[in-house]
Amino acid sequence: MTVNEPAQATPAAEEIPVPAAPPLPPEPPLAPEPSLPPEPPLAPEPSLPPEPPLAPEPPLPPEPPLVPEPPLSPVAPRKDRRRLRAALRWAAAVAVFAVAGSGTAYGVSLLDRTDVPGLATHSDGRWDYPTLVKPPLPAGSPGPNDDARNETGAHYADLRKLVLPAPRGATVDPALKGTDGWLPTKTFLQEFAHAADRTEVGQKLTDSGLRHIAARGWTTADGTHTRVYLLQFDTAAIAQHTFDTDFTSYDAPKYPVRGGDAYEPDQDFPVAAQLDRVHTAPIRETKPYGAEEVREAYLTAGDTVALVVQSRKGSALAVPFEQTVTLQGELLS
Repeated sequence: MTVNEPAQATPAAEEIPVPAAPPLPPEPPLAPEPSLPPEPPLAPEPSLPPEPPLAPEPPLPPEPPLVPEPPLSPVAPRKDRRRLRAALRWAAAVAVFAVAGSGTAYGVSLLDRTDVPGLATHSDGRWDYPTLVKPPLPAGSPGPNDDARNETGAHYADLRKLVLPAPRGATVDPALKGTDGWLPTKTFLQEFAHAADRTEVGQKLTDSGLRHIAARGWTTADGTHTRVYLLQFDTAAIAQHTFDTDFTSYDAPKYPVRGGDAYEPDQDFPVAAQLDRVHTAPIRETKPYGAEEVREAYLTAGDTVALVVQSRKGSALAVPFEQTVTLQGELLS
């Protein structure tokens, strides 16, 4: 090839035919929406029955015509004046009786029931004791049940003033007055029936450190003989030990008092007659009784042991015995 020859033309590249895209399938037609069922028609409201007509009110009866008062006669007849005087006399008599009756009723209301004839309240057997007043304590001293300040349970009041007084009308026993109000131990020991028991009890009291004995006795009009003894020890613990082991055993007495030989716990003594913080052992003589029946009770409160004895020919009544034991317990509590 020479320079001057024209170059041959390069054949053009062949065009590759692009195939046509296939046609899209037609979209399916939309399903028609379901039609709602028609609403049922509303039921008509029931009509109310017509109200019955009101009954006409009955007409009021006509008012009776006024009767004119008869004219007063200037001079009353003689017969009417006699009736008037009789009426006045009766009215005066009624007024007198009313005043007298009111005065009588007022006078009766001022009397005690036992003072009115026919309205007297029958006695239930209780004795007429004077009003009980506990003796004053020394300044700053606690009572026997003051556990916080009185660990020994001491009675700081005068023991002689804690003995139950005799009921009204009773005859006081001079043998139990003692000297200055203090009873000798040997006099107290005479309460026990047997000589051997008196010796044994006396020794136990000495061993327990007995400090004082205060006592009182009386006889009432029905023949009941009452003896009350208060025995004071150093502490409440010693008094409780003496109560539990020296004088009683399972609430039965260890040493019989004079007047009877056999005793047992009094099961009929009411619980209501026993006091809190006062240990009570009521005792009664077992049948058959001798010439008299004997009831007794041991009590302990604080540093003191009490013995109450009642005896009566035939039978010792329960009510005054229970009353005496309860009142003595109240003075010691």
